[in-house]
Amino acid sequence: MPDVPPDQPGPAASGDSDDAALTELGYKPGLKRTLGNFHTFAAGISYISILTGTFQLFYFGVSFGGAAYWWSWPMVFIGQLMVALCFCELAARFPVAGSIYNWAKHTGGPHIGWLAGWMMTVATMVSLAAVALAYQLTLPQISSFFQVIGDGTGKYDAAANAVLLGAILIVFTTVINAFGVKLMATINSAGVFIELIAAVVLVGLLAAHITRGPSAIVQTEGLGQGQTLGYFGAFLTASLASAYVMYGFDTASSLGEESIDPGRNAPRAILRALIASFFLGGLILLFALLATPDLKAKQLSVDGLQYVVKATLGEATGQAVLWCVVIAITVCALSVQTAGLRLAFAMARDNNLPGGSRLARLSPRFHTPVLATCLIGVVAIAILVVNINQPQIFSVVTSIAIVMIYLAYLLVTLPMLLQRLRGDWTPAPGLFSMGRLGLPVNILAVLWGAAMTVNLLWPRAEVYNATGPQHWYLRWGGVLFVGFAGVGGFVYYWFVQRKLTGVVAEHAIDELPEPTPAHGGP
Repeated sequence: MPDVPPDQPGPAASGDSDDAALTELGYKPGLKRTLGNFHTFAAGISYISILTGTFQLFYFGVSFGGAAYWWSWPMVFIGQLMVALCFCELAARFPVAGSIYNWAKHTGGPHIGWLAGWMMTVATMVSLAAVALAYQLTLPQISSFFQVIGDGTGKYDAAANAVLLGAILIVFTTVINAFGVKLMATINSAGVFIELIAAVVLVGLLAAHITRGPSAIVQTEGLGQGQTLGYFGAFLTASLASAYVMYGFDTASSLGEESIDPGRNAPRAILRALIASFFLGGLILLFALLATPDLKAKQLSVDGLQYVVKATLGEATGQAVLWCVVIAITVCALSVQTAGLRLAFAMARDNNLPGGSRLARLSPRFHTPVLATCLIGVVAIAILVVNINQPQIFSVVTSIAIVMIYLAYLLVTLPMLLQRLRGDWTPAPGLFSMGRLGLPVNILAVLWGAAMTVNLLWPRAEVYNATGPQHWYLRWGGVLFVGFAGVGGFVYYWFVQRKLTGVVAEHAIDELPEPTPAHGGP
């Protein structure tokens, strides 16, 4: 098993030592270090947000894979656990903001680091838009008052209303993030506490209303017949519903410059967030499938888990659960923007984004990069507006976001594997280490990341163009967008931005200290 030292003071236990790890990488401490263990755990678990993900995507999994799609949940967990274990070693060694960017930079070099950071930054803004869309799947089911545009029966009513509700949520998260990490962490932690309690209660309530045995989750119901890969092809499509949920655990380490003892706490927070989400989310999905009145009901593949909750638990209890889902969506969006903000700040601090010195400038009062916060919010709203007349807005926007995140993860795990094979990788002494398991785990993480990236990018009409008319550019929309964002962005970087790269004056230290074995670069 990986070596996780007990909870005890260590060389990184004080603020001075935490900042020393930062200065070794060439940066002045600027962000406010106030977050404790639960704050970092809450950041990771709120990004994953089991209530948001399961309620947003249950309909998709059931539509294409039936009840047997449940098996994609443990499959995705095992794959993501391999990635998370690699991230734990990196979080212990490089406890700084913008985890993905800095990890890729220190394992694969500045160019790989820039590409990973760029892909993750764009993905975060798209992901923020995708999470905000979840309001539409929940609020109108609580009350018709929230269906502001049309009555929900028009072709574009749901998409247009989703944009309106999502934009309101993004404005809220932008304001909170601009006002400082302490306010964000307080709201986020309270929301996560409510979400965890609600998830446990929901598991118990659904378990008490089971109407069928566990054999239901091995029934394929004839899905996939006539397809080249049969049910396996249908299952791969349905598995995206699970892949869309279990990511973002690296957020716990993105707050490394604002956390106390991040070298020890971030790895624990990453694993705890992923494992807790797996167990609670898996039980919610399992008992929902076993408790739903009819596994063939049309509402199951339209309204999803919201239908199951209201039909099984009754209107009053169902409404209460859905309000908890609204809280979960809110803190999930807050956490997604928080992670994206730290990533953009880390890149801007290295002058690796246009206008880097302005984007990295910290507010003297709130100790946050307010301009970067607002920019992320504006871009996320713009993404919503562009898709306002896209009936498939939920699956298209979500798919593109997750593809880019998996690619960014791969740009971390692959260079890390190459370092291991060359014998250049050394975990931080006294902190998290996988020991001899490091190499096989890293190999599995890379294989998993590559396989899921192909699965996510596959130009399925069901995902990218489910509503006619069929157009090749819609079906290949994921490949085109990701290719344009990745290649186009890197071309700009290569010919323009890389010539300007360097820590901006506001954040640079006058003289680099000698690196120590615990936190020195490779």
